[in-house]
Amino acid sequence: MNRPTPARPLPAPLLSSLLVLSALLGLTATAGCSPAPVPAPPPAASAPATTVGTPTDAAWVQLMTPMNEKAVALLALAAERATTPPLRAFAARLRSSQEAELDRLRPLLTRMGLPGTDVHAGHDMPGMVTEKDLAAARAAEGAAFDRLFLIQLRDHLRHSAQVSRSEITAGARADAKELAAALVTAREAALTELAGLPGAARALG
Repeated sequence: MNRPTPARPLPAPLLSSLLVLSALLGLTATAGCSPAPVPAPPPAASAPATTVGTPTDAAWVQLMTPMNEKAVALLALAAERATTPPLRAFAARLRSSQEAELDRLRPLLTRMGLPGTDVHAGHDMPGMVTEKDLAAARAAEGAAFDRLFLIQLRDHLRHSAQVSRSEITAGARADAKELAAALVTAREAALTELAGLPGAARALG
C-alpha cells in the first residue's frame, strides 16, 4: 500500500523568485502543466464586473478545482470509515464546506471560459489527493486509515492555502481573489481544528 508522505516543500523553481506569483505558476510548471489560455475580453456590453483573468487566475482556479474534488472524495470516505465520532464529524463538515467551494470554483471556470476538465490529471501535484491515495484509503482500516486520512488532508489544506495566498497577492480578477481569501480563511481554521483531533498529534508527528 502506498503510504502518504509528509507535506513536501515547494519545488525548487518556486524558490528562485521573490514574486509570490512563482509559487502559484511554478506548481503547474513543475508538473508539466500549463493553464489553459485565458480568453480575450468579451464585448463591453457583456463584460463581467471583475477584471479579465490573467494566467495567474487561470492557474489557480484550474488547480484548486481538482484539488477540492479529490479532497471531497477522501472526506466522503473518512465521514464513514474514520474510527472516532470526532473524526467522522470533522470529515463530514469539511466535505460540505469544500463542496460549497466547488459550487463557486466551477462557475468561475465557466466565467473565465476555461474547460471543466482536470488539466492536472495524472500529475503529482503537491497537496493533491491522487487516485493511488484514494485506493490506499479504501484498502486501509482502523488506525491505519485514520493516519492516512489525517496526513493527506493536512497536506491538502496546507498546499491549497499556499497557492490561494499567491492568488490573493498576484491575481487580477476580483471574484477569484475574493474566493481565494475565503479559502485561506477556511483552510487555516480547518488546520487548527485538525491539529486537535483524536490521534492527530501521533499521526502527524
